[in-house]
Amino acid sequence: MLAQRTSLFKSSGTAAARAAAKAAADAGREIVDLTAGEIWADLAPTVRDGALAAIHHGVNRYTDTLGLADLREVLARKVSRETNQLWQAAEIAVTGGAKQALFNAAMVLIDPGDEVIIPAPYWTTFPAQVLVAGGVPVHVDTRDNGHVPTIEAIERALTPRTRAIVINTPANPSGAVYGRDILGAIAGIAQARNLWVIFDECYGAFVHPPHAHHAIVSVAPEVRSRTVIVNAFSKTLALTGWRIGYMAAPKPVIEAVKALQSHTTSNPNVIAQHAVLNHLRYGDGAYEARLRQQLATARRQGLNILSGLTALPQPDAQGGFYFYLDLSALLQGGSETADDVVNALLAEAGVATVSGTAFGDPTGLRLSYGLPADMLDKGLTRLVETLSRWGTRPVRTARIA
Repeated sequence: MLAQRTSLFKSSGTAAARAAAKAAADAGREIVDLTAGEIWADLAPTVRDGALAAIHHGVNRYTDTLGLADLREVLARKVSRETNQLWQAAEIAVTGGAKQALFNAAMVLIDPGDEVIIPAPYWTTFPAQVLVAGGVPVHVDTRDNGHVPTIEAIERALTPRTRAIVINTPANPSGAVYGRDILGAIAGIAQARNLWVIFDECYGAFVHPPHAHHAIVSVAPEVRSRTVIVNAFSKTLALTGWRIGYMAAPKPVIEAVKALQSHTTSNPNVIAQHAVLNHLRYGDGAYEARLRQQLATARRQGLNILSGLTALPQPDAQGGFYFYLDLSALLQGGSETADDVVNALLAEAGVATVSGTAFGDPTGLRLSYGLPADMLDKGLTRLVETLSRWGTRPVRTARIA
């Protein structure tokens, strides 16, 4: 009875993990939730003030489909600073979060049958949206190279049908940060093969030394005419629930996005637009600095606790705010997958995590460290104790039905 396209995808694996954690908590259990891709933090005062001012002034009307003109101007200047390239407001679209920006890009760039290269493990939305657009996700395994693809692997994945490549740095779920060399090489392939680059940098504000975030168009300016940059305020301003993001792309792409968005959501939430605009105008960077310090402290705390997992490799956690564990040694090549570990941790330890199967990796486990320090300590301590207690026993013996 449903449209055939609904068989191409299922609900987000990360959303399913959050739902499982909530169900366990609703049943009366004490659950430490390490699933959410968000930072627990208060609103930036400038965001709050901008939203309240808009409400007090009775702001409740449509904006332009692509967002407030003033906001697009400010975002153009922001992207110009960050990329060392000049961007105009006509090259900016404000969207209902990064997911809508990515959906817009998929719908205006990908024809049925087009192939899109996606490094794996990947954020689950990337292949889902390619499928919705009628495209074919082509996954490049990065697990043997620090979760960054090699040029050789990308070249092997190329076919005459290849249309685009998705780059997510810092990467979700792995936290891997792409260096200048690999970005330049990918840009070279895009130029030579006439490919689009969909460049998701939503975690770019959170990169841990000695690593650094680089925009691909600053590394290789010549690829700008073939690049769509996707970003959002969900992470950088801890505004996941406000659904406000943006994309920067060549003007013809933005014009196509405007036509598409006019028939889907129309303009993004007007109060959120005014709130972010006020922050971009009057914020002094102190709030962002506090978030970075909060995450840096949580990362040190978490890595210290996870060092107790002597049988598993220590996660790199180069950027973003996730620890991504390689469970291969625990699973020992048997029939069990990370799904079994997730189920067992929830049942036995009261710790909710996200299985790597959601990201195309049956041996991975994602843990968020964006939550408060006391909860992070409790959750990771329980996890380490439980996994260490299992030792070399098959995971299924640790499961509780």
